Amino acid sequence: MSIQLGPMQTVEPPALLDVRALSRLLRCSPRHVSRLARSGRMPAPIRLGVLVRWDRNVIRQWIADGCSRVRKEDVK
Repeated sequence: MSIQLGPMQTVEPPALLDVRALSRLLRCSPRHVSRLARSGRMPAPIRLGVLVRWDRNVIRQWIADGCSRVRKEDVK
């Protein structure tokens, strides 16, 4: 996925996506992205201090694999 700037220019999106960029990609709210990550229904984010980011390639692979649950739920 690249962004077309002009007839001969394209820009690759950043390798690490913040919650807003990821919510635009998934077409949902930033709050829903956070819920998906917390519940294990999507890949966990990378935490860099207070920053929360998702690896673009990991997300692309997760989407290509059908957006299946990443973590199994704890059974009690």
